[in-house]
Amino acid sequence: MKIYIPKERATGETRVAATPETVAKMVELGFTVAVEPGAGVESGFGDDLYEEAGAKLEAGAAGGGDADVLLKVGPLTEEEIGRLRQGATVAGLLSPYREKETVALLAQKGINSLALELLPRTTLAQSMDALSSQASIAGYKAVLLAASRLDRYFPLLMTAAGTIPPARVVVMGAGVAGLQAVATAKRLGAVVEVSDIRAAVKEEIESLGGRFIELPTEEKGDAGGGYAKEMTADFLHRQREILKQHVGAASVVVTTAQVPGKKPPVLLDEEMVALMKPGAVIIDLAAGSGGNCVLTRADEETNVDGVLILGPSNLAASMPHDASVLYARNLLALLEHAMGEDSLELDRDDEILAGTLLTFGGRVVHPHFAESPAPQPTVGQDKELVS
Repeated sequence: MKIYIPKERATGETRVAATPETVAKMVELGFTVAVEPGAGVESGFGDDLYEEAGAKLEAGAAGGGDADVLLKVGPLTEEEIGRLRQGATVAGLLSPYREKETVALLAQKGINSLALELLPRTTLAQSMDALSSQASIAGYKAVLLAASRLDRYFPLLMTAAGTIPPARVVVMGAGVAGLQAVATAKRLGAVVEVSDIRAAVKEEIESLGGRFIELPTEEKGDAGGGYAKEMTADFLHRQREILKQHVGAASVVVTTAQVPGKKPPVLLDEEMVALMKPGAVIIDLAAGSGGNCVLTRADEETNVDGVLILGPSNLAASMPHDASVLYARNLLALLEHAMGEDSLELDRDDEILAGTLLTFGGRVVHPHFAESPAPQPTVGQDKELVS
């Protein structure tokens, strides 16, 4: 089987779906691996490193057309889909909730697809969890970005000129990104407070040195599988009332709350932003899907009466080397899990594969998208063995 690694073409995307390390392991598994020239340059992996690992260099049109497996970071373009042969398999962060036309086109062409956003968040699937590996980087970089733009120190400083109090950081959402933000802010010496609708994360927050902000508990915020669920408008209103005093005293607010397939909840309204002091910084990690702050603009800076609001939509790409290393290992683990004797076996009775499989055999098969009104003509019968 042939695996092809293209160069990512989305604006600002610097990551690559395979590294020389994972290419060498794919070759050991029996795959033929081809890499588009320059695919890893922005991540620090030159073409020569891929060749030394056993890959061939092939330009896009020649390399992708006869591939059995295409590994991607972001969603496919129409041109990339057009080059793939029927029956090929693509794996990556395919943005199925936003790229519905792309999902329909993959089905029309009879291309099997594995969307890593849909991967079940189970213990067995941890090594394949690309959302977590990339979110951890985003949480880390969010705090560094805030520290670099803040007009004051993060740590407590006692100097000959007097004492400088530590910065106060509020993290909204204690998922992977939020917890990494907590840990990073604490390392830098800030006082960190954390809000989350899931009371179960309190112990983990406190183990990292954060202070848990107690919120209303009439509703349970855990949707299962490591995700938070969408909460009612009344609950969010009461939550904001409690958070006002914490946000008003904060030097930095990092928001990370997202709900799969839904617009992110509004955690910071205009009134709450107005409570913050000039010089404060808001980093909205949900900017790419709508934002947790009503004033956020994706990939833009907004200054509201001296409060700086940043909405980076792809912070993982700002640290492309390590982001690619982790992401490529996630993809390799998924391939190893799906590997049969000499080909991929997309077994729909397997919990991990069934949860991740988006299109298969000419149809949209994932239950969240199977009723899409987009045309889904059957190209062939479902087969467990994909060659």
